[in-house]
Amino acid sequence: MTASLEILTVGRIGVDLYGEELHAGFAECRRFQKSIGGSPTNVAVATARLGRRAAVLTKVGDDGLGEYVRHALAHEFGVDTRFVGTHPTLLTPIVVAVMDPPEDPKFVFYREPRAPDSTIEATDDTLAAARDVAILWISAGALAVETSRSTTKALLAERARKRHTILDLDYRPSFWPSENEARREIGGAVAAATVAVGNRAECEVAVGADDPGAAADRLLDRDVEVAIVKMGADGVLVATREERRVIPPLEVEVVCGLGAGDAFGGALCHGLLSGMSPYEAVALANAAGAIVASRLLSADAMPTEAEVHELMTESRARC
Repeated sequence: MTASLEILTVGRIGVDLYGEELHAGFAECRRFQKSIGGSPTNVAVATARLGRRAAVLTKVGDDGLGEYVRHALAHEFGVDTRFVGTHPTLLTPIVVAVMDPPEDPKFVFYREPRAPDSTIEATDDTLAAARDVAILWISAGALAVETSRSTTKALLAERARKRHTILDLDYRPSFWPSENEARREIGGAVAAATVAVGNRAECEVAVGADDPGAAADRLLDRDVEVAIVKMGADGVLVATREERRVIPPLEVEVVCGLGAGDAFGGALCHGLLSGMSPYEAVALANAAGAIVASRLLSADAMPTEAEVHELMTESRARC
């Protein structure tokens, strides 16, 4: 059953409402656009847009928004929904975001009393998928509470550090009982991954260092094969035991900073599956992230491979 899948992502899902007016706060913004959301869900969408066979392990509510999410995944974005469960009572989460400013949007999560995706469970099918799929992408947010925490650990144990076990250090403080708990759980999961991806703040939570070089060292010391540290306008540090390089960013006019990291993740997966080196894959990922940053929505904004290569060609020509 899992042979046709190339990528399985694990973690949150929901519905995003994006304010259309730039530089308008919650009090001023009047118009919002709807799309599906949740970082690992967006990563699955991004990889599907790039031609990969992707599925997401998550759960929605038994409500109209859950029906919308399922339909959009399958029929608009081409993501396999076989592992999208339904909770009988909890509601599908909503995120409301305003572009104030566009490069650093403000958002509010509605996941009370808890989100359905926090209740995912391990089954024979999900364990087999985690073991056999070419890329397993784990969002650290799935470790925040039970039962998704135990499920995620079971998936990683079944995977047994197979190549391309990717941990997104994805840290949202509001999801966690405490920062100390996040440090313990995310830091503990690093040793189960072969690739770790995060920004400076997320690295500080995971391994206690926000300096990119020191963070990369600590990730590699925990047996990660590729450490990827996002440095914002300074680019992305890619480190292996043999070499480290800084991949420069691509300049675009930012419309919405949300979703760029998920496009980065999807393109990173695509590049690795295409046989690229980690450095080549991150260069591709940078371009994908830049494209999404120049558009309003996240899932709907995910680029095709042709669009990514076009931006990379244009960027090289400007240099």
